[in-house]
Amino acid sequence: MKLVYTGKTKNVFELENGNYLLKFKDDCTGKDGVFDPGENSVGLTIEGVGDVNLRMTKYFFDKINEAGIRTHFVKANLEDTTMEVLPATVFGKGLEVICRYKAVGSFFRRYGQYIEQGADLPAYVEMTFKNDELGDPLVTKDGLVVLGVMTEEQYDDIKTMTQQITKIVADDMAEKGLDLYDIKFEFGYDADGKVMLIDEIASGNMRVYKDGEYIDPMTLSELFFA
Repeated sequence: MKLVYTGKTKNVFELENGNYLLKFKDDCTGKDGVFDPGENSVGLTIEGVGDVNLRMTKYFFDKINEAGIRTHFVKANLEDTTMEVLPATVFGKGLEVICRYKAVGSFFRRYGQYIEQGADLPAYVEMTFKNDELGDPLVTKDGLVVLGVMTEEQYDDIKTMTQQITKIVADDMAEKGLDLYDIKFEFGYDADGKVMLIDEIASGNMRVYKDGEYIDPMTLSELFFA
């Protein structure tokens, strides 16, 4: 295997069959030794976090694939904390796609004069460029097309897939008495330009509440697999 990328929470290797292998690590983003999924640098190491992140990712990718939604997921090896994935090209220099069921976080900070905190949202989808220095700026559909980051068709596919995937995750959380408020994804495309879900679906990528109280990502992982 050839190491092609060293990430904050995963390393990426190239396989002989043309696919890639993601090695999940126990490194977490945070600051001053405190876990924070919103931070952009590694702040601490938590034993076992790579394992639970892979377990949740495998669980949901299996469900999403079964639903006929395209992903890069091939298979996972829980013993060595790795996941085999199909090759995919990211949009631009990196793009995050957020689906919101509740008006909280940055959405409420931006639009609080128009909506109450915690108000219901209709699976609202927004996209941001991954750029730490610029604070991950929002970008519209027209902006993405004008900048040549994606086509209108790719945008429409991502929006539809995001809402379908979010419902799968939210329904599963609801069965466990948990409320999904929002979740972020990453998408890429194959050699034919077809959109697919990439990266991971782990507790650090979503905001979940129980009985009106926020559940931190590590506790969420424990509750989910209890």
